[in-house]
Amino acid sequence: MKGSNKMNISVNELNKHVGEEIVFQGFIDAIRDKKWVMFVILRDATGKVQMTIEKSEEANAPLLEIMSNTKVESTIKVTGKVVENEAVKLGGIEIIPTNIEITSNAEDLPFDFNNLDGVNIDTRMDYKWIDMRNPRNTLVRQVESCITEGMREFLYKNNFTEIHSPKLIGAASESGSDVFEVKYFDRKAYLAQSPQFYKQMALAGGLDKVFEVGPVFRAENSNTNRHATEFTGFDLEFAYINSYEDVMSLEEDLLIAGLTKVKERYGDKIKEVFGTEVVIPTKPFPRIKLKDLYQELHDRYNFDIPKEDVGDMNAEAEKLTFKLAQEKYNSEFMFVVDYAATKRPFYHMRDENGKLQGYDLIWRGTEITSGAQREHRYVELCKNAKEKGLGKDVEFYLQFFKYGCPPHGGFGIGLDRLVMLLLGLSGIKETQFLFRGPNRLNP
Repeated sequence: MKGSNKMNISVNELNKHVGEEIVFQGFIDAIRDKKWVMFVILRDATGKVQMTIEKSEEANAPLLEIMSNTKVESTIKVTGKVVENEAVKLGGIEIIPTNIEITSNAEDLPFDFNNLDGVNIDTRMDYKWIDMRNPRNTLVRQVESCITEGMREFLYKNNFTEIHSPKLIGAASESGSDVFEVKYFDRKAYLAQSPQFYKQMALAGGLDKVFEVGPVFRAENSNTNRHATEFTGFDLEFAYINSYEDVMSLEEDLLIAGLTKVKERYGDKIKEVFGTEVVIPTKPFPRIKLKDLYQELHDRYNFDIPKEDVGDMNAEAEKLTFKLAQEKYNSEFMFVVDYAATKRPFYHMRDENGKLQGYDLIWRGTEITSGAQREHRYVELCKNAKEKGLGKDVEFYLQFFKYGCPPHGGFGIGLDRLVMLLLGLSGIKETQFLFRGPNRLNP
């Protein structure tokens, strides 16, 4: 039976159309076939609604036959009237159908997505499109979209320009991470580890403020709960700063904007589904020098940084830094400054005493950002690159600074990690739309 050509109405809009004939399209969530009536629960990305088919009405016979031969998780197009009914638990409204069209038939599912307890995470990733039908996992995607929207809006309002840099690059450079090599016609190319160099090129080109949201590739054989070989980066860079304090201040504003957007739209739902509060931080976030942090962690928690990590952080130090931030500053965030220059990329600026002009931001026990004022002076940059043993790989990058480039700084945030921490998820595999790790390239 062919349906109407009217515009589809989603579940969250049905209460605006009580008494009207509408068209609804979605999944069949459940079928309850009673003696006198058939209840069908329908679902879309915004919620669930009940469709009621009375068996006593002769005109409903074709509709009942269709539904009796259809499995749950098939997709459906329904034309019907939206009716108020206080007895209906799903929002007090129901759809009384006049026309039903099954738009796709579902086979038996490989697992029950409504009960994921005991379902292996790899099985879930093999069938990610089914795993996502769990309302909890749908919410993850919506929250990631929302926080991205909030941060984007903030940057647009502050006159940032969104750029789109290439992910195929000609030189294996940028940081200490390994890169993915690909065959590029008659030569080698590499997948970009970040848009860092191209953000800076845009500033050398005369744009004052730029940002990018896009894929980032890291060929690290890491099997931790927070690493992936491909993830989504939210990167920005802006010119005419006075110090890295300007960069930290902007990041504070950016995160406040993103988290505020999430709390307004999904705060109650996140509390209900994940049992965690969306906490809006206040400026300024606490700041601590790395040397002072080491001392605090020793005095408070009897923790000493291992010799190989001196000048930097490790996972245990990050967890304890969060504890310190809560206990001493009543904050979920902590900026850590004064890292060793040997532990940071060559393009981070150093002051006249060789002190690094950068920071890490720790949130809920995990580093979410490394930011800095960048070195924009060509001679100093060449000296830093040489010190790090970088030669031809960064020649193209150094050219950006030969013809004048303003003082600038910036940072990058891994969106997947940000959402993982926001929702209190156990790992990045639970967070990413499609996880990529050392042992996973599909689906």
